[in-house]
Amino acid sequence: MSADILIVDDETDIRVLIAGVLGDEGYSTRQAGNAEQALEEVRARAPSVILLDIWLEGSSMDGMELLKAIKRLRPQTQVIMISGHGTIETAVKAMKLGAYEFIEKPFQSDRLLLLVERAIEAAKLRRENLELRSRAGGPEDLIGACTSITSLSRTIERVGPTGSRVLITGPAGSGKEIVARLIHRNSKRSGAPFVVVNCASLQPDRLQEYLFGGNESSANGGVFDQADGGTLLLDEVADMPLETQSRIIRILQEQRFERGHGQGQVEVDVRVISTTNRDLKQEIRDGRFREELFYRLAVVPVDVPSLSDRREDIPDLARYFMERGAQTAGIQPRTIAEDTIAALQTHPWPGNARQLRNVIDWLLIMAPGDGSDPIRAEMLPADLSSDAPQMLRLERSDEIMMLPLRDAREMFEREYMMAQVIRYGGNISRTAEFVGMERSALHRKLKSLGVTTEVRLLREGASDNSKKAAEY
Repeated sequence: MSADILIVDDETDIRVLIAGVLGDEGYSTRQAGNAEQALEEVRARAPSVILLDIWLEGSSMDGMELLKAIKRLRPQTQVIMISGHGTIETAVKAMKLGAYEFIEKPFQSDRLLLLVERAIEAAKLRRENLELRSRAGGPEDLIGACTSITSLSRTIERVGPTGSRVLITGPAGSGKEIVARLIHRNSKRSGAPFVVVNCASLQPDRLQEYLFGGNESSANGGVFDQADGGTLLLDEVADMPLETQSRIIRILQEQRFERGHGQGQVEVDVRVISTTNRDLKQEIRDGRFREELFYRLAVVPVDVPSLSDRREDIPDLARYFMERGAQTAGIQPRTIAEDTIAALQTHPWPGNARQLRNVIDWLLIMAPGDGSDPIRAEMLPADLSSDAPQMLRLERSDEIMMLPLRDAREMFEREYMMAQVIRYGGNISRTAEFVGMERSALHRKLKSLGVTTEVRLLREGASDNSKKAAEY
């Protein structure tokens, strides 16, 4: 999409001349001969850059007054002031009011094109800085190769370019924002802003200003201004107050909003993606969420699995978090031993990938030994090591040493089989493949060791823990 330049000048010849110069370079242009027309164009669609003449004969306001009005409407838009009677004092005043640059008539075409190019680049850098500050530190890609993650990756590739609204569901800490960012990255809006709104932190008395701006003291406008042309993520949308939901419905329908303070309606071009860890249909039945909003947001529903539903990805995730954490801290990454990986795979992970990342960060800092020593299972935090199968805890070796060989071998087999079955989420086929047994033989072995019933109870207990954990 070519940059959109609005030319505001009371002289038709000047507007046509500038439009011709910009058009030859591939820019899209609009023109306005007075302040009223300029404001209409700005409200209708945010320009990439505005070329604004200071002296606007026959208008209700001059260029300086119009500059202030434009900055209230579109705070992110870059404005280059043009004047045939420029002074240093005028230029300084324009810059203080938010102008990007000041150019005097008559000007060279090369000089004008250079300023326009720089203004567009400055706006792009500003958007990128805003996005970087909004990031939560999650990985840039989905980590893992299990069936559910492979399917999720294919969904992202298909839905990204469509521009459809997406509702991403999944438990807290599972990576819903990562999925939203990947959808944005795979869209035609990838070079435009990605703005996150944490619906849980919004205060009802400030929603109007936060979402839509309209307060002269709001230098960056509302989040819909910031996301114009890009993607707006409504994070945990179920936490949005009912009175705000009705306004969002109207904006989604009309793609415009009333800014307030007598500034009129403004059009926006925003793709909305939302996330939730709640059952929105139950929220609708309980009267806490508007059904009409649900159907407008859930054009394409996407579900993100919990970490306990994709335990086979835990080794890759753990090593990724280790590498990333070490890079951030500027220290050497630690090797994660296989007994530690097995213990991590048996934990229920009510906090999902976010909790796993926190555990790896803790191990990187607190695990005994230096960077060359592998991290063993006994080094895990107490709450994790208590959930690990007995065979992964070294203190169990004392008990084994007190038993006859036959009993010790049976205890080892029982603990080993239990650890492996839990490690693979109760998937007997994958467990059999790993331990090197036929599936039917493994079934018989588990039954003879009395493992099957205990594994089922352990998995049910893990599921209950996950349900009880609303946040980590």
